[in-house]
Amino acid sequence: MSAARVTAPAGAPGLHHRTCHLCEALCGLSIAHGGRRILSIRGDPDDVLSRGHICPKAVALQDLQEDPDRLRRPLKRSGGTWVEIGWDQAFDEASRGLQDVRARHGDDALASYTGNPTAHNTGALLVLAPFLAAMRTRNRYSARSIDQLPNMFVNLQMFGSAALFPVPDLDRCELLLMIGANPAASKGSIGSAGDFMARIAAIRARGGRVYLLDPRRTETAAKVDRHWFIAPGSDVFLLAAMIRTLFDEGRVHPGRLAGFTDGVETLGAALSGFTPEAASTVTGIAAAEIRSLAREFAGAGRAICYGRIGSCLQDFGGLTNWLITALNLLTGNLDREGGVMFTHPAIDIVGMAAASAFTRGSYDRYRSRVRGLPEFMGELPVAVLAEEMLTPGPGQIRGLVTLAGNPVLSTPDGRRMERALAGLEFMVSIDPYLNETTRHAHLILPPAGPLEREHYGLAFNAVAVRNVAKYSPPLWPAASDSRQDWQILLALAARLGPRNAVERAGWRLLAAAIGRLGVDGLLDLLLRAGPYGRLPGGLEAAADVLRDLLAGNAGGGRLARVLAALPARRIGLLPALRAQAPFSATRRGLDLATLKAHPHGVDLGPLRPGLPEKLCTPKRHIRLAPPLLLADLPRALARLGGPPPGGLVLIGRRHLRSNNSWMHNARRLVKGPARCTLLLHPRDAAAAGLVQGQMTRVESAVGSIELPAEITPDIMPGVVCAPHGYGHHRPGTRLTVASRLSPGVSLNDITDALRVDPLTGVAAVNALPVRLYPSDGTAPRAAITT
Repeated sequence: MSAARVTAPAGAPGLHHRTCHLCEALCGLSIAHGGRRILSIRGDPDDVLSRGHICPKAVALQDLQEDPDRLRRPLKRSGGTWVEIGWDQAFDEASRGLQDVRARHGDDALASYTGNPTAHNTGALLVLAPFLAAMRTRNRYSARSIDQLPNMFVNLQMFGSAALFPVPDLDRCELLLMIGANPAASKGSIGSAGDFMARIAAIRARGGRVYLLDPRRTETAAKVDRHWFIAPGSDVFLLAAMIRTLFDEGRVHPGRLAGFTDGVETLGAALSGFTPEAASTVTGIAAAEIRSLAREFAGAGRAICYGRIGSCLQDFGGLTNWLITALNLLTGNLDREGGVMFTHPAIDIVGMAAASAFTRGSYDRYRSRVRGLPEFMGELPVAVLAEEMLTPGPGQIRGLVTLAGNPVLSTPDGRRMERALAGLEFMVSIDPYLNETTRHAHLILPPAGPLEREHYGLAFNAVAVRNVAKYSPPLWPAASDSRQDWQILLALAARLGPRNAVERAGWRLLAAAIGRLGVDGLLDLLLRAGPYGRLPGGLEAAADVLRDLLAGNAGGGRLARVLAALPARRIGLLPALRAQAPFSATRRGLDLATLKAHPHGVDLGPLRPGLPEKLCTPKRHIRLAPPLLLADLPRALARLGGPPPGGLVLIGRRHLRSNNSWMHNARRLVKGPARCTLLLHPRDAAAAGLVQGQMTRVESAVGSIELPAEITPDIMPGVVCAPHGYGHHRPGTRLTVASRLSPGVSLNDITDALRVDPLTGVAAVNALPVRLYPSDGTAPRAAITT
């Protein structure tokens, strides 16, 4: 598909208002620019959500946009070198190579891996489902199964939709209990808040309390009322004991939810064996403290239990996230102001596509070929991806497409992943960098720069702590010889999807229709079809078929025909609201023209109750005791009654100036003291014979890494901690800053792909058993025990 030719704007210096897309916070930016030169990036004080707050990552958007290492044209691997080629040749060779693998080995010989940045890319999100449908394989993988999958699994089991997230109503909360979350570094997740920490400070300022449970005294711990050390992976036992206390003491009060909640007594009976005394032995928190915390939470009035990555990436991730939601429900804090609530976004993906397995969710429709782990939402757990590439036999993965992902550094047992990628017959990467993963590709298709595309928070407005809508146009048009992510995906889909001449015509029609409408046109239709919009006559059919688009039914002729019949860029059919006039959520008519007239965003109001209407279960009832989760409780109970764990365990961490593996090539983010260090408690350092700064070998069942020791009392005894996303020492990349200034080592070179939550398949990279040795090869002075 060809792209329209554009020229660079030559106008006078201006101010561009934008939402930062580097993490989930949705911070508003004001970018001063002249021509194609960025003069400054600051927080936008008038942004409806963030009110001027930004973090260092936002300023580094300039570095990402201007990075000389960022690829501008397709690269083809030719022997041991890379050569630039044109887009038509790149698309033809990509489709020919992938189709050849499929023709010789079958549909499932192809696989896809979708990385985290895709969720922040509006155009890619809108056409991702058609692209995946065109791949025609069940071997789909994404960063979801090394992130929030347990949370989504619980949503599906309890509410009937994986995408129906309970969101913390921070602005009206009186007690916030966080488990395995560090918003001072992450800026918040599944709770997009702009300035999450300012909202935490506001809770305390109005007399509320903020508590944190974490094996590390994190940056967030310094800004809360109380922090408890808790043994990694033991959150399920604390939560179960708290809920048992509520039942034992008659403190279960679900309020109005009782009328449409099933399984309250079933859950109480199922947790009878999880006493605070038993939980104390594995969590490290006294039984009296557990009971006191349960009583305080139940009596707080407006309370939130909020878990994030630490509650997910463990072998009880599904159970832990279930009990977090159960605790909120049983104390009346689900779907209540000041508790956890459900958003009413301007583009309601859950409501529009509730009937689709792609967006609503599915579980265990099939299993992975080698290990037999269950499918979830049309994907297999990424913990099995390497073995599916390495294990011979029918169905072996022999071709791969990666989209904005770096699984060598981001998935368990990265060295095995490297070996697997090196053995593929054909690989295509849609990525702006030649990095640790894409160096194994045969073709790299780089999208346009990060500030050269429009942005709308399609995914993260659905989990924001306030209902808002904001559109960001491109800072300037992309170069004429570049392509957007969605254009690349659509071009590949149109070539890979058809099985015959009839389908080929349909796919071409679809690609042409979407290409003509563009992201702006699709967003306008979605806004008009949403709860605040109004569709003029004649567009009802177009809005209706958007369900097909979001569900991946892209080959359907109706979708292509209706979209093709629309005038190009059909924007502004309704009179635009007066520029800068306040938008009332009670007045219908929100469309893209309205958002363009409000560059700081539109405030649609605070979170408000949405149950039972939003439930997607057959009876619109909450399933508090889903059979799958109940059946997994005996596994936890057996662990509770077993011998206490011994030895050291490893956990991960992130930093405010970093985001996974792809932000270490910005000089201003990596400057300063080295951050790829091993945190360990003084007692454990003494047992290993280690001193501050000494190079230390950390060894697991699958490998070892070496990094300097950072001895601190801010880590729980028996626990060591290394950062995620490093390992830029590998040859064959073009990451000048990362490889020279911040190479570090990859935590995932020693995480074990065999360690998973068997219920959800999520990688259990936390609480990894390890041993420590001085890097000079001498043995520890004493056995390391907890």
